[in-house]
Amino acid sequence: MEYQQGQDREQLTLYSTCLDDMVPPANSVRFIDQFVESMDLRELGFDPLPAQGRPPYNPADLLKLYIYGYMNRMRSSRQLEKECHRNLEVIWLLKNLKPDHNTIARFRKDNPKAIKRVFRHSVEIARNFNLIGGLLIAGDSTKFRAQNSKKNNYNKKKIQRHLEYIDNKLKEHNKALATADGDKRESLEKQVRHRKEQRKKYEQLQRELDGDRSSENPQISTSDPDSRHQIVRGMITEVCYTGQTTVDGMHKILIDCKLTNQNDKKAMGMMLRRAKSILRTNRFTALYDKGYHTGSEFHTADQLGIETLVAIPAIGRKSQAPNPMYNAENFRYDRENDTYTCPQDQTLTSNQTHYKTRNYTFKQYKTKACKLCRVRSQCTTAKTNGKIIQRSQYAQGIRDNAKRVRQNEDLYRLRQALVEHPYGTIKRQWGFDHIMTKKGIGAASADFGLMALAYNLRRLYNLGIVPKTLLTVQNNCYVLLTSLLIACLNLFGSQGQHSVKNRSFNFIFT
Repeated sequence: MEYQQGQDREQLTLYSTCLDDMVPPANSVRFIDQFVESMDLRELGFDPLPAQGRPPYNPADLLKLYIYGYMNRMRSSRQLEKECHRNLEVIWLLKNLKPDHNTIARFRKDNPKAIKRVFRHSVEIARNFNLIGGLLIAGDSTKFRAQNSKKNNYNKKKIQRHLEYIDNKLKEHNKALATADGDKRESLEKQVRHRKEQRKKYEQLQRELDGDRSSENPQISTSDPDSRHQIVRGMITEVCYTGQTTVDGMHKILIDCKLTNQNDKKAMGMMLRRAKSILRTNRFTALYDKGYHTGSEFHTADQLGIETLVAIPAIGRKSQAPNPMYNAENFRYDRENDTYTCPQDQTLTSNQTHYKTRNYTFKQYKTKACKLCRVRSQCTTAKTNGKIIQRSQYAQGIRDNAKRVRQNEDLYRLRQALVEHPYGTIKRQWGFDHIMTKKGIGAASADFGLMALAYNLRRLYNLGIVPKTLLTVQNNCYVLLTSLLIACLNLFGSQGQHSVKNRSFNFIFT
């Protein structure tokens, strides 16, 4: 059977070609090159690398390398180093420069703020081409596993369990030492010393946790100090970071991203404030899931003048009435008289005392009619005071949100389709489900910022933004064809003048 034959490796070619001819005009690597060249990197905060016996690498070249890597599912500095030697597109992009993996890794670690500004520049390009509507946004978060195992994450309860375990082991060893001799005694003494060293380690961690007032349940991660043990979904937990994102509803372009180590409960107000600053308006509707349903965040949204639609979470078991008809949301509130009316037309009043919790204040409403009510067993399980309704200072904002959600159900259904698009690309398609670095939240933010930047540039490229290089090639072809046409017209005696002007901007929208 005959097969197609490849070219002889030792055959010499008659015609040589330049490096630029090996990369097609429409290749996305040209888009990356023009995108980086259009920015003033020093103004964005990229400092030149220190010289080490020879001139340092240009930050622009390292940024191009990282953008190319992230857009092509490569984040490892060692992998990028290999590509510099064997990948024709990377060789073209870096003009045959070959930085080592340490230089590549340091660039990402040392420039988290500057990388965030480059991401903002991609948003501005999208805005300049009217690819951002600014009327509908959707916010959500996703978890990225940190370079820190669960075993190397500690809280107060976990430390206490370890100390109790060590104390019990020490008691066993000391009891065994009373009757042991020879090699067995020496082995036991070695184990006792090991347990005591472990105890010192956990006692030190316990002192650090006792001095941490940042949260009710502080944590310590020994490998990546800023990562936190969080619930990922259901009962599954990981030591991870939380990536907060905001997506514009027009073309699913990311307009904002921020890496935190907190859950979603207090994140909506912060992200809305940032979105208002980026879009320079508050005339948009924001969609969020039930994880963001917090009274204080609705208050922040009202102060910003932003309309929000946040899914309503299910009522907790302890707050549910035996008969759902008598749940608190079915009690009518009279704002003028500051009273509630139950389904049995009984009025619940407050003693106007404000009770304080850690995050909000509330008042209690109750009525003496509960004692003789014929449906009390369906309304409450309380045996002494009867039904008690708590109304927080943010109750009106919560009710207003519920009303908006009921009136805009079709609009809210768009949330998942909008906000999950970047996560599907970044985590499912590209496989970026973890953070590469373990030097704290600063370095982790650089990793996440490059993910968001690569996603935006991929969206811009797919939506038709092409670099000046391709336009120049197209215009040159047009000039050549026009010149041939003029020559033909002159040959046949026709009169006329034609001119072609090349455009000067870096990007165009096809």
